[in-house]
Amino acid sequence: MRKAAPTLVLTGGQVLTVDGDFSVTEGVAVRGREILATGSDAEMRALAGPGTRLVELGGRTVLPGLNDSHLHGAAYGMTKPPFAIDVGHPAVGSIADIAAAVRHAAAAARPGEWITGLGWDPGYLAECLADPRRFPHRRDLDAVAPHHPVCLTDFSSHMVWANSEALRRCGIEAGSTPPPGGVVDRDADGEPTGILREAAQRLVQAALPAPTIAQRRQAIQGVVNELHTRGITSYTEPGLGPGGTGTLFGGLSTDNWTAYAELVADGELHARVSVLLLPAPMGGSADDLLKGLEELRRPESADPRRLNAIGVKIFADGVPPNRTAWMNEPYPDGGHGALCVHGDTPALQVAELREMIGIAHRAGFQLGVHVTGDRAIDTVVEAFVAANAATPRPDARHYVIHGDFIGAGSLAKLAAHGYGVNMNPAIKWTISDLMDEVVGPERSAYQWPVRTAIDAGVRVCASSDAPITEPDWRQGVAAMMLRESKASGRTSGPEQRVTLAEALRAYTATPAWQDFADDWKGTLQPGKAADLCVLDRPLLDLDPHEITDVQVDLTVFDGAVVHER
Repeated sequence: MRKAAPTLVLTGGQVLTVDGDFSVTEGVAVRGREILATGSDAEMRALAGPGTRLVELGGRTVLPGLNDSHLHGAAYGMTKPPFAIDVGHPAVGSIADIAAAVRHAAAAARPGEWITGLGWDPGYLAECLADPRRFPHRRDLDAVAPHHPVCLTDFSSHMVWANSEALRRCGIEAGSTPPPGGVVDRDADGEPTGILREAAQRLVQAALPAPTIAQRRQAIQGVVNELHTRGITSYTEPGLGPGGTGTLFGGLSTDNWTAYAELVADGELHARVSVLLLPAPMGGSADDLLKGLEELRRPESADPRRLNAIGVKIFADGVPPNRTAWMNEPYPDGGHGALCVHGDTPALQVAELREMIGIAHRAGFQLGVHVTGDRAIDTVVEAFVAANAATPRPDARHYVIHGDFIGAGSLAKLAAHGYGVNMNPAIKWTISDLMDEVVGPERSAYQWPVRTAIDAGVRVCASSDAPITEPDWRQGVAAMMLRESKASGRTSGPEQRVTLAEALRAYTATPAWQDFADDWKGTLQPGKAADLCVLDRPLLDLDPHEITDVQVDLTVFDGAVVHER
């Protein structure tokens, strides 16, 4: 008896299976929700039956559904109208442009209503470029919105720019003490400038009106629809829980887990979302982590292949552009940065961080730790190893998130224990010129050493960190292959370039490993989930500079077409 025919056959193209050998074939057949077969044009056509949809590829490329393995989906959805105004490059090019956007928003707002925005970057603001001493200030916003509180989160989501009315409402004044792991910038008179860094952001963000669960569902669905147009069928939501309550719109709060869980239960989540739980806030303690884990437990999902809580997120330090990454060597203008966990001294903070990592490891969770400075990374990786020595777990799949300045010693330890690193090539593309000034040209060129990590045997995932950059894997792949600057086109660290195959693995097969799902997704092989995308041209041998021009013609999720251009 002949088996049922495939429901969909794509043939006559360049099918990149991204299997262990990076096999390339001509066609792929789908039956129901699974890949049935891959093979030659003749083999695929022979499988087709009268009810099979046949797609003639005409040389176009087919990839596994892309997996953006660090994408704040709910938060990204809430950075768009009607939730926030766009104050990022290229929508604005100056402080004056941002002021104009805030003036327009204030004119349309109800009296006293909050004005929120996202994306500003001093590296692209004309006034800051003309005078390095010039930085956004509350007075810039006071002039256009004196009676509306204004909260503008920067492109990195590690800094807030607020006006005087926002500071007044939140009780931030000359004598205010920032929370642990936070910085309140002050002027020569000791008055707050309106710039709040790291954990201090929550002083303002926590006061913003919280969206309803229905609004959060709407934001998530909008993001998933956008991701489908980009060929993305899986992503990791890196941090949802009580530790995210004070983030912008509660973008990392437990309410977003609720919204996701409701969507799954109602059959309305058309993506595969892996979740890192966020029990403790930035600047938090081991006690915060224990309390948060007790509150969260391990939440259940109606369909673990669409929503699965697999790990715990911890913040270890800040970010290099803000000089809050904890570095071995000082920044050119002084300071080493610091850890952003509870503790009055670096030694106490290290002990606290090790205890937090130990708690999550013993509880059976995968750990994803936000850490960027080389000194902080060494601390985190040593804590991974110590936690595993005390409580052996053969396949924990812990990973370093960002890992900007990860050194050879930490890479060797990650490789030896089967741990990973999750890097952000589009951020490298965005800030490489700025980082020459922040850390010096040599360290800037090394930042995000993908080639070194792969050669060391470490599993490397690549991701957008949206809303920090657009969730665009094409830009990420091009950036990994080119290491060029968005602003100047200059190459930064050409020795860290990788091949097309290595870059594509970092957006497909390796994230499936990170998700504990490499046995059923991430490659185009028989028996795996029918998640795939069709590009508008052949990808092999394409000039890397042209990858960002590639369009997604078709996206298939779970065997169903969810986007067709």
